[in-house]
Amino acid sequence: MQYKNFFIVNFGFYMKRKKLNGSYEPNSSEKFMNPKQLAYFKNKLLDWKKDIMSESSVTLQKLKEEPSNKPDLSDRASLESDRTLELRTRDRSRKLLSKINKALKKIEDGTYGYCEETMEPISIERLKARPVATLTLEAQENHEKNEKVYKEKEY
Repeated sequence: MQYKNFFIVNFGFYMKRKKLNGSYEPNSSEKFMNPKQLAYFKNKLLDWKKDIMSESSVTLQKLKEEPSNKPDLSDRASLESDRTLELRTRDRSRKLLSKINKALKKIEDGTYGYCEETMEPISIERLKARPVATLTLEAQENHEKNEKVYKEKEY
């Protein structure tokens, strides 16, 4: 279980299940993107951003502290492999930070929670699961289908 949590946290999929004011949880019966919901998602995104930034700091310290010149070739290869994995993880986190910042800007300009393609509201359940979502589930499925078709045509 501890390894699973490490994997999830370090690969950017983990999000804390904090509740606004200790008990608020948005639901679909409320008016869409009311001030409480916006505050909930803003706090969730800011917490996620803070977690990613602190993980990045830890990674940077770790990379600075580890000696990179090991005498044994196997040790050196293992260290290089670990560093490559860690850097790839940080790159994914960097991309995720960009999405989080984009979502925070959308909260500020009043477009958060609406599909970029259809301008329909994205379901609250989808936003709770993936607060950086920019497409409704249907639009995302269509996007992925089209992406798959174009990839198949390339080969």
